[in-house]
Amino acid sequence: MASNSSTSIARKARTKAEADFATWLMMAKLGSFDDLPANAQKVLTGYRSRLDRMSETDSKAIAVRETYQAYFSEMGGTGEAPEPEPRKPTTEDNVVRFQKPPPPKPKPTVTAARGARPPGAGPHRPVPALLIFAAMVALIAVYKFLTR
Repeated sequence: MASNSSTSIARKARTKAEADFATWLMMAKLGSFDDLPANAQKVLTGYRSRLDRMSETDSKAIAVRETYQAYFSEMGGTGEAPEPEPRKPTTEDNVVRFQKPPPPKPKPTVTAARGARPPGAGPHRPVPALLIFAAMVALIAVYKFLTR
């Protein structure tokens, strides 16, 4: 039971350490270094001093590890903070493959008893509104002409 508790604390501490370090680093880059808490300033100062001797990735890993150990102790973890398990990538190359959509299914044809079109007649084209309007104006003009 203590092992599960320690693992749970370690996982929470590691997640918090990674998130806090990323936040502190961004705040420092935006010029808010003086507004950070003292422990954050200490971690970032150590991170910057290590950048002269090693790569950014290694320096970041050490800074996160230091923060993780401090958080593990604060959260009630006993003994040395366990080494976290390496994260497994969710996909091989972090790329989602594009899949073509399936071809559309043909719509079932319904033939009505009245007004059914022959099978080879093609689709029904709608009549444009302007043509309908012109036909109505012509009908009204012819009606008025014939009634006078």
